[in-house]
Amino acid sequence: MSFLASALDRIKPSPTIAVTTKAAELKAEGKDVIGLGAGEPDFDTPDHIKEAAIAAIRAGDTKYTAVDGTPALKKAIVDKFSRENGLSYTTSQISVNSGGKHTIYNAMVATLNPGDEVIIPCPYWVSYPDIVYLAGGQPVFVPSSAESGFKITPEALEAAITPKSKWLIFNSPSNPSGAAYSVAEIAALGEVLKRHPQVHIFADDIYEHLVYDDFEFKTIAAVVPELYERTLTMNGVAKAYAMTGWRIGYAGGDAKLIKAMAKVQSQSTSNPCSISQAATVAALNGPTDFFAERAAVFQQRRDMVCAMLNEAEGISCPTPEGAFYVYPSIAGCIGKKTPAGKLIATDGDFVTHILEDYGVAAVQGEAFGLSPHFRVSYATSTEALKKACTRIQEACAALK
Repeated sequence: MSFLASALDRIKPSPTIAVTTKAAELKAEGKDVIGLGAGEPDFDTPDHIKEAAIAAIRAGDTKYTAVDGTPALKKAIVDKFSRENGLSYTTSQISVNSGGKHTIYNAMVATLNPGDEVIIPCPYWVSYPDIVYLAGGQPVFVPSSAESGFKITPEALEAAITPKSKWLIFNSPSNPSGAAYSVAEIAALGEVLKRHPQVHIFADDIYEHLVYDDFEFKTIAAVVPELYERTLTMNGVAKAYAMTGWRIGYAGGDAKLIKAMAKVQSQSTSNPCSISQAATVAALNGPTDFFAERAAVFQQRRDMVCAMLNEAEGISCPTPEGAFYVYPSIAGCIGKKTPAGKLIATDGDFVTHILEDYGVAAVQGEAFGLSPHFRVSYATSTEALKKACTRIQEACAALK
């Protein structure tokens, strides 16, 4: 009998963290590696947020807080949802957690029973299925394609719903594809969901401020108010505020669900870091003029990366509406061989080729549930991106 839990057999380590770790190891060995695997902005946390954290430390704000967030932070989150998303919550409807991943975990553990199904559009963020598995649920994958803009259709959603369906995880803009659903597209999905009251919606809005080409972001509970009661709207400060290491995620939803999530958190992590919570109050209540400035830089990088990858032989790279990823197809590379004679049979083989032979770390499409693709994060310097894309072009040209 194994000492380890059988639930671990259902999950795998995070592929994105694995790629980032591998790139760091190669760099430590002195190899020239450009890492395009991490979904982490290369910008710094704004100074006013850092100053708020320093002030909190000096004020002795270093003790336990309420399990799922300080009153000040919950109030800032209520105000944020009202101001930016048109959603009305009370502080009893707010959960504060140690990062967005923690929010998802708490929600799934608090609600899933064995056999409950969670609908997950493909391609998906790598952690969604594994969190569902850990919580005892069953992921149900709904494929999309580049032709559909990596978005699922109402018909595909309808076909995936069963009496066992408990959640739809809805991520827009999306990791890994950058796809963002328009108001009309969200409304069409909402018409399907209205017919199935057993399905709750987990809205992952973490990339809401990273949209381009005048795209208008709207969250599903605001577009389809009839779904408000059964939608958990999740967000955080990691991406837009460049606060990945501060580990603060949050959500607004039904008070009973929020209370259940707090119960889970009370027996796992207890409160998020008190200092990070104080910093997040400053973030949510403070200036946001840097959003547009940083989004403009990301858009320039996106355009450059898409143009350069589309010049690579065998690669087709759609232009996404949001986030800071592109999700190119490598269908034109499948079946070819490297100069060393290795067959490119999968997107895993391709990312191995560009890492080992050309020093570019990216993540295989298989990790996100849709092949043959790979994910490139353009949340790094323009110079590094240009060099990496040139290397990918050379790697593709070398395939025969």
